[in-house]
Amino acid sequence: MKQRNPWAWIPTVYFAEGIPYVAVMTMSLVMYQQMGLSNAAITFYTSWLYLPWVIKPLWSPFIDLIQTKRWWIIAMQLLIGASLGGVAFTLPTSSWLQGTLCFFWLMAFSSATHDIAADGFYMLGLNQHDQAMFVGIRSTVYRFATIFGQGVLVMVAGNLQLIFRDNISYSWSLVFYGMAGLFILLWLYHGIILPTPKEDTPRKNVNAHTIATEFWNTIRTFFQKPQVIVGLLFMLLYRMPEGLLAKISALFLLDLEANGGLGLSPQEYGFVQGTVGVVGLILGGIIGGICAGTHGLKRWLWPMVLAITLPDLVYVYLSYALPQNLLIINVCVFIEQFGYGFGFTAYMLYLIYYSQGEFKTSHYALCTAFMALSMMIPGLFAGALQQAVGYKTFFIIVVVACSLTFIVTSLIKIDPNFGKKHQEEEIPD
Repeated sequence: MKQRNPWAWIPTVYFAEGIPYVAVMTMSLVMYQQMGLSNAAITFYTSWLYLPWVIKPLWSPFIDLIQTKRWWIIAMQLLIGASLGGVAFTLPTSSWLQGTLCFFWLMAFSSATHDIAADGFYMLGLNQHDQAMFVGIRSTVYRFATIFGQGVLVMVAGNLQLIFRDNISYSWSLVFYGMAGLFILLWLYHGIILPTPKEDTPRKNVNAHTIATEFWNTIRTFFQKPQVIVGLLFMLLYRMPEGLLAKISALFLLDLEANGGLGLSPQEYGFVQGTVGVVGLILGGIIGGICAGTHGLKRWLWPMVLAITLPDLVYVYLSYALPQNLLIINVCVFIEQFGYGFGFTAYMLYLIYYSQGEFKTSHYALCTAFMALSMMIPGLFAGALQQAVGYKTFFIIVVVACSLTFIVTSLIKIDPNFGKKHQEEEIPD
């Protein structure tokens, strides 16, 4: 194995993992809203972009059959760069909607494939000690990529619009060209710097038939677990309020006051949602992990349920009060995102808990597919619902939907010792 210092490649690989996801899921919302699409169209189109992450387990076994994971990482980064360039190229054209959606789809599939390869390569390129040491680093870098994309780049787009006299398509085109250039550099860098582990080879004596058989066994055992119906309901409905809120909250912050929104500029949005909000999310997740790791998931389950639901009330307040004070808006967004980060800890730990046993890693991958589906389904109709009832009533509906979170949480059964400090649980890779 060609030895490389993990600091030379882990931060850049996971930064490259975060950027396309935030481009597809968040930056696209802001861009399409500024380009004049309706909320119903924006949420419908962009929610479908969750699909590659939903069906990711279907093709992840075949990555082991074709080339190395190192090859997949480098190839996908080049394809992501080409996709970003495609978005930039088609934005100023008359077919900007069809063109950008096409390249966002390509970016989403490339990003999901990059995720599979990067996580597998992480295990091959590091020993167990380094894997444990860098697990927090990769998570932090991923969040930094979120701040960079959702915060910094959105603010850059807003500043370019001032420079180019509100030429929205040209300004966003320049941003995406810049991101494409960044990924070309990452592609070149990783082509040189990534290690070449001896274990990183296509699996021998394995063909599509054996993979399919193994995949069927994974599916069969997944749906034979105790409390399978309750578990699936929890995976799909625990985040139902957030699935409705996630895309509409961003559009609400940006929408004109005449339409019931707060009318933030891209620069203000980038700071409020992309910086302050993400910091709140990170802090909530860190504190949630500490609490659950000390006393176990069962002890903190209901406080986390309250944390992920009750702060949604801040958007009811914002939609009625429509405050112009940026400090008030920042505080409200921070509270909601902090609560979500804290409460989301329970969701992630339950996925680990549900995945225990045979096929642990594969079952966890299936759980993450349901996790993506839980955001995709409500997002498909959230925009149409908001347009039908308005922001005020929509946010009240979100709060009412929190009852689903309470119901499915009351049905699950969790070992009181799961997650406690004295219990050493192996987290699925």
